[in-house]
Amino acid sequence: MSSTKYLGVFLGGLIAASVALFAPQAQAKVVKVTFHATEVDLPIDNKGTLYKTWTFDGKVPGPVVRVTEGDTVEFTLVNDKANKVSHSMDFHAARTNVVTDFASIKPGESKSYTFTADYPGVFFYHCGSDPMIQHVARGMFGVIIVDPKDAKALPKADREYVLVQSELYNNPEDVNTMMQGKWNNVVFNGGIFKYDPVHDPNATRFLAAKPGERVRIYFVNAGPNEFSAFHPIAGIWDKVYAGGNPKNVSTGMQTFVVGPGDGAIFDLISPVEGGNAIVTHSLKSALTGSIAVVLFSKDADPKAGKGEQILVR
Repeated sequence: MSSTKYLGVFLGGLIAASVALFAPQAQAKVVKVTFHATEVDLPIDNKGTLYKTWTFDGKVPGPVVRVTEGDTVEFTLVNDKANKVSHSMDFHAARTNVVTDFASIKPGESKSYTFTADYPGVFFYHCGSDPMIQHVARGMFGVIIVDPKDAKALPKADREYVLVQSELYNNPEDVNTMMQGKWNNVVFNGGIFKYDPVHDPNATRFLAAKPGERVRIYFVNAGPNEFSAFHPIAGIWDKVYAGGNPKNVSTGMQTFVVGPGDGAIFDLISPVEGGNAIVTHSLKSALTGSIAVVLFSKDADPKAGKGEQILVR
């Protein structure tokens, strides 16, 4: 290689390194999070059928926790006095001591621990108390999003939504049936056809966007047993980030498999008005309740998929 070419390669690499060095980097901060474990009856379909759930903050899924890579999370779990069983918290975004920090607490007790969000991604959180399969199946799960500290690590999204796949078992006390994986419904965000007015005329909710917008889905599979073959009917995933990590990127994917306890980021762009239906392409699962319609319209609500509306309740 001539000295001129070598100098050009060297300078090019130096410029690239300088750009990366001075890219916008978020400053690490301390984020305080407190959840209450509550045992309540919640609707599981669009008709209002009630189910005896175990929850974080009275919701299924629990609240979305959102931090930035490098942040310190100071977490406290309160097990409400009115509860009948012990509960705990397992953050998949944490690297800590399972014996002490993820230990169960009895009704009326509380527990605090701290961890650093070392890796960007979309992570599962759930109760880990015994029998764990029952605590997850009854609704004690949610999502923690760890945004990359490099603000340019992901293409800018126009809308963002959170979807959590899980299974419903008719009898919440029947742990044996859960162990056998004999679920009755597979759902998104705790509800049967919650965002699907096509299969359920009682459904009034859907995901909204405009044609050409980048719609980002933060997806977690809570299980406790079934895999998800995540697919957008009449669409193609523009980008898929396994685990939600910007370094784990795939392009132009039709379907992507997410196992129980795992997550991924999915970007969807529609060039036309109309609808896409997000499903698990394991059709036995999808046709029992896990279908979410994304309606692309020029008149889409400008607030949908932004701020507090990334998880449509």
